[in-house]
Parts: sequence; structure tokens; C-alpha cells
Amino acid sequence: MAARGGRSGELVLYGEEGWTSPYVFSAFVALREKGIPFTMKLVSLERQEHQRPEYRDASITGRVPALRHGDFWLAESSAIDEYLEEAFPPPRYPRLYPADPRARARVRMVQALVRSDFAPVRAERPTSQLFQGDTPGPLSREGRASAERLLRIAAALLSDGDAHVAGRFTLADADLSLMLMRLVHAGDPVPAHLAAWARRIWERPSIRTWLANTRHADVSAGAAASSRSARPRRAAPARAARPPASSRGARRRPAPRR
Repeated sequence: MAARGGRSGELVLYGEEGWTSPYVFSAFVALREKGIPFTMKLVSLERQEHQRPEYRDASITGRVPALRHGDFWLAESSAIDEYLEEAFPPPRYPRLYPADPRARARVRMVQALVRSDFAPVRAERPTSQLFQGDTPGPLSREGRASAERLLRIAAALLSDGDAHVAGRFTLADADLSLMLMRLVHAGDPVPAHLAAWARRIWERPSIRTWLANTRHADVSAGAAASSRSARPRRAAPARAARPPASSRGARRRPAPRR
């Protein structure tokens, strides 16, 4: 299906079948927030489907996420996010990056931070714990220091009780809330106002739809059922469609980038 108002061609987002990648999460939320019709295709990292020539060569990186828009392929979540903003611009589509150059730069800064910083938090509080219910252990000394750095930066970005990083919802809110929810889910110390902020962001329908594909404990049965009806179509490349994530066994898969 071609998305009206943008460049022509079907939109396909490729993600990993465990629904645990924070980078696929970002691109998925961007597409849902834009309201663009798209198809979700799941790639098995366990079976090395991302290394098959038909996917690896087309996506260039051989990683997830990748976006196919007609005959154009793009990888890396931040590049996908910005492409969607420019290919499907406001006012016809919701704005996900501020028009003001300083506010826009702030959003890009936050997105870069959560992808390049806080390595101990990403390693010790992986999104497999958050989205698939794995049991967290205690943070190491390095993990605690990284968590304290994350909380200090989040508090500075959300001073004075700000509802959003840049005045209105942007992808910085989605990405930062995911980083904070790693700690909240594990029961690590998080200031009440930051935990409440992250939970409010996670009430957005775009994020609830993602969560309905996971085992995240905050999704009630009713919310999951409601969101499930709005899921994009899912199929693995060159294979028959797999059953929903909720019906698959809990066997472990190779972890995607955290």
C-alpha cells in the first residue's frame, strides 16, 4: 500500500521476532505516530535470517531495523526516524521533530545519547528483561554509576515538571522513556517524578501497540487485546508468518543490539 502524501511505494519495517530491540521500537513508534500504513516483517536472528544475502545486501548493514519504502532501503533507527519526518512532513502528518532548530537539535542530542551512552545500563538492564520478562540481577558498581548519570541527565532535560523533552511529544520522549523504563521495570531507584513521566509517555497508543506484542507486565489483558487488533501485518522474510509473540515459547534468542 502506498502511503498518501509521501513518496510512493509500500512501507515495510523489518524487526526482530522477539520484539525486544530498542531501535526497532523507535522506528515502530515513529511510523505509528505518523499514522502511516506499513507492514511489519519479522527477522529471526537465531536463524541468522538477517545475514541472508537477500536481506543483508538490500539493507546494507544486515541489521534491524531496516525500512523499505518502495525500492529504497534504509537502516539505522535514527536515520529511519528522520527520513520519515522528511518524507511525510507536517502539517499533513504529525510533527515528530520540532521546527525550531535548537529544540530539534535537543531531540537529536537525546537520541544520540541513548544510542551511544549508558553502556552499563544497556548491558545490565537489557530490553529483553523489559519486554520479555527476564529476571534482572543487581546492578554492578559501573551499572549504578551509569544509572545515576542517566537519572541526572533525564532530570536536567525534564526540569520544572516538563511534560516533554522539547515542549511537545517527539521521538526523544519515546527513546528516553524506554531508557528510564529499563530501571523502573527492574525496581532500581528512580525518582518518583521521572518514573511517573516515563509511565505517562508509555500510555501513548503507539507504544501500547508495541507492548501488546511483548510480555511487558504493564500491559493488561484488555489493553493487549485492544492494541492487537491494530497491529501491522507481520511475516518473516521468505517464510510463512509466525504465530504472535504472545503464543510462542519462551526459548532464548540471540539478543539484538541493546
